[in-house]
Amino acid sequence: MSQQGENPQSGVNEEDRSTSSVSPAMIGWGVAAAVFAIVSVTFNTSSMVLSAGWFAKCVAVLVGAILGWLGAMAGDAIRKFAHPDAVFTNGGILSLIWIKVFWAVGPQVLGLCVGVFFGGAMVLR
Repeated sequence: MSQQGENPQSGVNEEDRSTSSVSPAMIGWGVAAAVFAIVSVTFNTSSMVLSAGWFAKCVAVLVGAILGWLGAMAGDAIRKFAHPDAVFTNGGILSLIWIKVFWAVGPQVLGLCVGVFFGGAMVLR
């Protein structure tokens, strides 16, 4: 005897399966992109940024954050596709730690940086 809305084979509510597809990683990379975009516009001393107005800087932060988030998501997709199953090294434990850290966050960080810088440069050009 199962209750309404419950699958008798698994015992899991149907409502639990239809939760949002937004993962915590997507939110985290979005926050990281926004913070990095703000920092990159705030502390940039190039003439391109210094001569821009306040509204242009705000738009640069917005576009940079969006493109940075998209770059991080693209980096995550590349990481999932290209992540090696096994790693061989002759550099010792530090080399192994570096490889593990790179494959955990490296492609996402590269995509985030490229997206933020490209977005800010597109607007402030």
